[in-house]
Amino acid sequence: MGAIFETIQTKLTAAFQPTRLEIEDDSGRHAGHSGAREGGESHFNVTIESSAFSGAGKVARQRMIYQALAEEMAGPVHALSIKALAPGER
Repeated sequence: MGAIFETIQTKLTAAFQPTRLEIEDDSGRHAGHSGAREGGESHFNVTIESSAFSGAGKVARQRMIYQALAEEMAGPVHALSIKALAPGER
């Protein structure tokens, strides 16, 4: 786990108090592609479950996450795949 991974984990935990949080650095699959950085930590997959998403649509949930990670999305993170769930959803 690198510094960006840990920052994402810390910010999402603080913002959403998730009951489930899975973060995968998927940068290795994008080596040589646009936005890929030497050493990785540019492409991530996130699965997060939180009551904060109850009643919110898919786009609203993604916006909430992008807002929480605005600094990372403006800099070192090139791509973020998000699966945001309310408790009990799959």
